[in-house]
Amino acid sequence: MISGILVVAEQRALRRSLFDVFDQAGYALIHSARDVSHAAILLEGRPPASPLQLMVAVFSGDSQQARQCCEQLQMLDGKVATPLIAVLSDDCALDPAELPAEVTDWLYATQIGTELIARWHRSLRALSIPHREQAAPTQDGGEDFRYVFEEGGSEWLIADPSTGRLLEISPTVIRHSRLASSQWENLTLQDVLRFEGISIEQVLTEADRSWHACQRKSSVGFDTGQASVRKVQHGGNEALALMFRSDRADLRAEAALSLLSRIFASTSGVDPQLAAGRLLFDELGLDYLAIWSGRQEGSELPQQILQLWNGDDQTWPPASAQGSLQTVLGGKAVMYRADAKRLASFDPLLEDLNLSGFAGFPLYDERHTVLGAMLAGSRRNFGDMSIIEPVLRCAATRFAQVFELGRTREQGRAEGLVDALTGLPNRLLFNDRLETIIREASRNGECFAVLFIDLDRFKNINDTHGHAAGDEVLRMVTQRLCGSIRASDTVARYAGDEFTVALRHVVKNEDVSRVAEKIVQLMETPLFLDDGTQLQVTVSIGLSFFPDDAHDAPTLLKHADEAMYVAKHRGRNNFHIYEVSPEYAQEHGMALRTRLRHAEGNGELRVVYQPQVDTATEDIVGMEALLRWEHPELGVISPAVFIPLAEETGLIVSIGEWVMRTACRQAQEWEHRYGLRLRLGVNLSAVQLMEPRLLDTVVRALHDTGLDPSLLELEITESISIKEAPHLVENLHGLHRLGCHIAIDDFGTGAASLDYLRRLPADRIKIDQSFVRNIGVDPDDEAIVRATIDMAHRLKRAVVAEGVEIEQHLEFLRAHHCDELQGYLFCRPLPPIGFDKLLAERQRLLDVREPMPA
Repeated sequence: MISGILVVAEQRALRRSLFDVFDQAGYALIHSARDVSHAAILLEGRPPASPLQLMVAVFSGDSQQARQCCEQLQMLDGKVATPLIAVLSDDCALDPAELPAEVTDWLYATQIGTELIARWHRSLRALSIPHREQAAPTQDGGEDFRYVFEEGGSEWLIADPSTGRLLEISPTVIRHSRLASSQWENLTLQDVLRFEGISIEQVLTEADRSWHACQRKSSVGFDTGQASVRKVQHGGNEALALMFRSDRADLRAEAALSLLSRIFASTSGVDPQLAAGRLLFDELGLDYLAIWSGRQEGSELPQQILQLWNGDDQTWPPASAQGSLQTVLGGKAVMYRADAKRLASFDPLLEDLNLSGFAGFPLYDERHTVLGAMLAGSRRNFGDMSIIEPVLRCAATRFAQVFELGRTREQGRAEGLVDALTGLPNRLLFNDRLETIIREASRNGECFAVLFIDLDRFKNINDTHGHAAGDEVLRMVTQRLCGSIRASDTVARYAGDEFTVALRHVVKNEDVSRVAEKIVQLMETPLFLDDGTQLQVTVSIGLSFFPDDAHDAPTLLKHADEAMYVAKHRGRNNFHIYEVSPEYAQEHGMALRTRLRHAEGNGELRVVYQPQVDTATEDIVGMEALLRWEHPELGVISPAVFIPLAEETGLIVSIGEWVMRTACRQAQEWEHRYGLRLRLGVNLSAVQLMEPRLLDTVVRALHDTGLDPSLLELEITESISIKEAPHLVENLHGLHRLGCHIAIDDFGTGAASLDYLRRLPADRIKIDQSFVRNIGVDPDDEAIVRATIDMAHRLKRAVVAEGVEIEQHLEFLRAHHCDELQGYLFCRPLPPIGFDKLLAERQRLLDVREPMPA
């Protein structure tokens, strides 16, 4: 029985990334732990005969911490030599050369998505005969020695420890270096290896399996990579075994995956074809690469879009004489690993360039129509075709995408949908895409942001330097904007000097704020025109969010535009997030009050839900129901604006009852579907608490929806005065006797005393987010948080911290034993469809983690 894979990562995001990679690869049992202690708890009770398949640990400290972690992990699996892959985080102070000997392989955190599974598969191949690569090749092992050298995919060099003379090299070394075995005779390790930052003598003396950057001799000089040295037995004598791992994309599958990810990410810049082509040419060590477009209307010949050649100037044969090109444009791929020269009579290009390895692939659009051709060649034989062919095919797909995108833009220009100056979507196309994004976000319960960007004082540039300079500035601004967003986002030239951006799949509002801040800072960098003129161009940006600010495209754009003008009024060169200000509410109070009276009947009120999680396990234990008002003209109005209006007019009583019923009905539906016993928090205002019929209202809501009273928690704000709120204590005690829980919200912002806490039947205290957000910033607020947690626990009250947004908040609150957490670090408030998907995903992960029956 196999006990699965163990992932140990302190950072929640990395822990989730590692889990997702293994989960998507089909591994059923994955133990995900914060640290080794947590891992020990997860693995407790595991049968001794159930060794782990793999351990993956994220290192973020120094070499000493890494060694301690490795020692502790080894203790978890007893004497079983479980492979250990190390992941080096962005802030890791550890050099790969300092990794402990227990580490089987390593990678950077940025490579998790592209290389982790490949490294794991390599470990599996090594384990197909127990401990083959881990123990290093030895002739004493008989069959093991021959397996590693003849069947394994790694490069091994065995050398005499006293002289460094090579005793034997694996066939893989000969294949990868493209040097005959005779060319390796009588060489030493010093002849074939160059280490970086450390002497080869030191590496060979230590022989501690540490990985070091180095270069290995090859037919083209040297290949870069990493090497690890260990001591072995060879023919009954002491020897050194060196394992070399090349960085060449045509030799290693993981390097090829990394290359492809960079090729598909090479979207920014003026010429994505050239960027992708240069990557492919350099990383595969090609001598020739050409991209051709198919025959265009009005032309009988194909047109060459890109050509890269590693050699002297040539007289190139015409396209009509290149038989391989005509074959590929006809829809047929060609592939020759080593004998392309035999086609010389058919294609003079191959003879002229002296190409041995050669490949050509058609470039197809979505309808499988040939758009063009990609030709690639090398004077040497191609390497491992199981790696090279998929890389070339995927690269051809990438070139085809760029081709089709270019043609779509040309068609867009013809149809008036693409801006002729910048090549960006114009107002019409952006509005159409925005409608599509809204439909998808509504269906998936997702959030996104709209940015309205205006160049500050752009008219002065046109007036002073001329419209040609203004056009050049707009093109340069376009490049900077496109380089600041992801491939899934959309940037458009909306009008004149105005640009719009749709940022999709938003998890936290501050992520969007960071993008806006990045754009502002990027634009501050001076622009240099072709004539040498230096210009300083700044921008003002307005932000609005779906669904928080509006549910339709015109209103989202209107609010982003309004926010942009606020940014301008505040001095330009900054950004502003849309909000309905209290000043606006005061100025238009009568109109808002009138509209609020009809909001419920008009379907303008919404209830969203934000999860509350257990601090120790980070599992969902409850949720808070939050009211939103979606004004048809103003968009989503903040509760800080409309709740006081509702209290002034007495509408809060009927609105509060509607929220209570809606939330209880939804909570009962989730309880029936998932059975999680999630606690539902519903806020009660001061006006509601003074209602003598409050208890009857709650009883009816629970009875009509079927929700268990013990799953309902009523939240009251600390600022409510016992003396000024008749029936307050009576109502709360009645609700408590009913079985409901009571929570004191916004704790720390009012003037509550210990007597206040003793008199009210409170089960839970919620620390206000204004204190939580200052953790790591204000020592006084940190002291208040610590004191509140300690006081609450002494009074046997549980504590919930609101506004938890960063890992630093989580670490502080966990260290001081806060019970539960709520905030954007875990999840933003979600509409019912989004929260349901969250619960369904939680259930799916739990199902995956359940061990298979023996």
